[in-house]
Amino acid sequence: MKIMDGQLVSQAAKDDLKIKVADLIQQGQKVPHLAAVLVGSNGASETYVGSKVRTCEEIGYKSSLIRLDEAISEGELLDTIRELNDDDDVDGILVQLPLPRHISEQKVIDTIDASKDVDGFHSVNVGRMVQGLSTFIPATPYGIMLLLEYYRIETKGMNAVVIGRSNIVGRPISILLSASTNPGNCTVTLCHSHTKNIGDICRNADLIVAALGKPGFLTGDMVRDGAIVIDVGISRVADPSKKRGYSIRGDVNFDEVAPKSSFITPVPGGVGPMTIAALMKNTFKARTAK
Repeated sequence: MKIMDGQLVSQAAKDDLKIKVADLIQQGQKVPHLAAVLVGSNGASETYVGSKVRTCEEIGYKSSLIRLDEAISEGELLDTIRELNDDDDVDGILVQLPLPRHISEQKVIDTIDASKDVDGFHSVNVGRMVQGLSTFIPATPYGIMLLLEYYRIETKGMNAVVIGRSNIVGRPISILLSASTNPGNCTVTLCHSHTKNIGDICRNADLIVAALGKPGFLTGDMVRDGAIVIDVGISRVADPSKKRGYSIRGDVNFDEVAPKSSFITPVPGGVGPMTIAALMKNTFKARTAK
C-alpha cells in the first residue's frame, strides 16, 4: 500500500509555478492575478479562501479578496463580477461557494467571464471539458488527475467507480476518467444515492473515487485487494478527545481500506492540497492564454 501524498505533489506543482512566475517577472511581464469573492462569513469558506490567498502569495501571484455582506442582493453580486470581468489586470475570478440561498449559484457562475473562470464551473467550460477541448477543469477533479499522473498510475482499461454525482467533483471526474487521455481511458460507473448493490459494484473496481460527503462510507468489505482509492470527502466529526472538539474524516474508512489498497489518499493531506494546486495552475493558464 502506498500513500498518495497530496502535500508533496501540491508543493511540486507550486514550486514549478514559482519558477514560471519568476520567468514572467524577468521578462517584464505581468504576474497572474486571482480575484476571490467571499459572500458572508461562513467559517469553512473563510478557511478555504484564506488558504487560496496565502498560496497566491507563496507562488508570487497577485491576489484580491472582495468581501461582501451576506445580505447583498443577487444583482449587486453580479455587478461586482462584471466589474472584475472588465478589469484587464484580473486574470482569474472565483466566487467561493456556497452562496446565500437568495442568490442563484448557476447565474453567478455563468456571469463570470468564461476566460477567467478558473474554478471551471462556467457552462461553456463544462461543455468544452465534455468535448475534450482545452479548458479550465474544475479544481478538485483536476487535482485528482494530477495525483494519478504524478504517481504514474496507468489507468487505461481500468474499471473506475465514482461515488457521488455533484457538478463539482463526481460528474466531472467521471468524464475525465473516461476521456481518451492519460490518465483516463477507464470504463466508468457513476454511483449515487439511488444506486443498487453499490458494494458489489465497488468490489469490481480497479479505481474508486469516493466523493459523497458521508464519513467512513467506503468500508473494507467494499474494496477488492489492490484497488486504488481516492478519498475526496472532508467532514468534521465530533471527537471529544480532540482539543478542537472534532476530527476531520473522509468518505473512506481508512483503517479498513488502506491495507487492501495499492494506492490510497489520506484525509487530510490528500486531495485537499491538490485542489488548491490545480486552481493555481488554472490561474496561470488564464494569464498566459491572453
